[in-house]
Amino acid sequence: MKPPKHILSTIVIAQFLCTSLWFAGNGVLTSLIATLEVGTSLGNITAAVQFGFIIGTLLFAMLTLTDRFSPSKVFLWCAILGALSNLVLVWDGSGTTHILLSRFFTGFFLAGIYPVGMKIAADYFDKGLGKSLGYLVGALVIGTALPHFLKWVSAVFPWQYVIYATSSLATLGGLLMVTLVPDGPFRKPSQNLNLTACFSIFKKKDFRAAAFGYFGHMWELYTFWAFVPVLIAIYMELHGINLFRVSFWSFWIIAIGGLACVIGGYISLRKGVKTTATTAIFLSGICCLISPLALLYASLPVFILFLLFWGMVVIMDSPLFSTLVAQNAPVEIKGTALTIVNCIGFAITIVSLQVIGALETYISHQYMFMILAIGPLFGLLGLGENKST
Repeated sequence: MKPPKHILSTIVIAQFLCTSLWFAGNGVLTSLIATLEVGTSLGNITAAVQFGFIIGTLLFAMLTLTDRFSPSKVFLWCAILGALSNLVLVWDGSGTTHILLSRFFTGFFLAGIYPVGMKIAADYFDKGLGKSLGYLVGALVIGTALPHFLKWVSAVFPWQYVIYATSSLATLGGLLMVTLVPDGPFRKPSQNLNLTACFSIFKKKDFRAAAFGYFGHMWELYTFWAFVPVLIAIYMELHGINLFRVSFWSFWIIAIGGLACVIGGYISLRKGVKTTATTAIFLSGICCLISPLALLYASLPVFILFLLFWGMVVIMDSPLFSTLVAQNAPVEIKGTALTIVNCIGFAITIVSLQVIGALETYISHQYMFMILAIGPLFGLLGLGENKST
C-alpha cells in the first residue's frame, strides 16, 4: 500500500524549512559580526554549528531517541528549540559567547531534524527509498546554496530579518511534520535504551560497507562546497579573468546538486541503488583528479560546465548511501543507524576542511583539490563489500 501523496512532499518541505536554520544564517554572519563588533571569526561561528550537530547526533544515537519515541514529535521539538537557539543572535547585548552558543545549540537541535527526516521517510517508503531520499537531500542541497543567494538579500534587508524568517520557517516546518506526517507503517519502535547500539551495529558487514561509502563521500562533499568560490577565484587568477559573478555561479554549482539527487533517485529505480551510487562517486573522484587540468587549460565556459557537472555528481550519491544504510540496519534501530552515520560523516568533513586549508601553504592551489579523491576511493572500496542493491 502506497502512502498518501502528501507525505513525501510534506517531509521534503518540512526538512527544507527547518534546515534553513543551518545554512541561511551563514549568509548574514558577516553583517552580524560587523554590526555587533564581536571578536570572533566567520570560521569559528560556522564551525560551532558543525560541532553542535556532531555532538547532537552522537547523543541522539547513543540514547536511540528517534527509535524509542515518535520521530515526528522529536522533529517538532527540535525544530522549535533550534528556532529559539537561532533567535539568540538578535538579542540585544549579544557578544561572542552568545553567538557561539547560539550556533552550537542550533547545530545540536538540527541533529533531530536532518537524520530524523530521513528516518521518517524510511518509515513510509520501504520500496523506492532512494527516490524519496533523493527529494529529501535535494531540498537540503538547495538550502546549502542559500548563503550565496542571501548575500544579496542581506544587502537589501537588515540581517535580523533573515534570522526572524528562518526561525519562523523552522517552526512552521516542525508543525507541518507533526500535523501531516504521523508515524509511518514501517516503523518498529525500540522498547529499551541501548547505549551501545550505535556502535555495535558496525559489526554488520553490509551496514559497515554502506557507512564507509558514505564516509568517503563526506570527505569530499563539504570541502568541495566550501571551496567552490575559491576554485573560481583560482581560475580567475590563473587566466587573468575579472569575473564579477562569483556568488551567482557558486549558488548554481551547489544548487544543481539538488536536481542531481532527484535524478539519481529515479535512476536507482532502474539501475539499483548500489550501481547508481558507485557510478556517481566514481565520476566525482575523476573530477577531483582532473581538477588541475580544468583549472589550467579549460576555457571559461568549459570550466563552468565542469564545475556544474562536479556539483551534480559530488552529491548525487548522498541519498543513495543513506538508503543503503537504512536498508542494511535492523529496523528497530534504523533511526539510530542513520544518526550515527551522520555524526561520523560530519566529523570527517571538519578533518577534510582542515587538511585542505593546511595544504594551501604547501601545494600549488591548482593541485590541492586532488587530495579530495581520497574520499571517493575510500567510498568505492567500501561499496565493494556491500551486497545490497
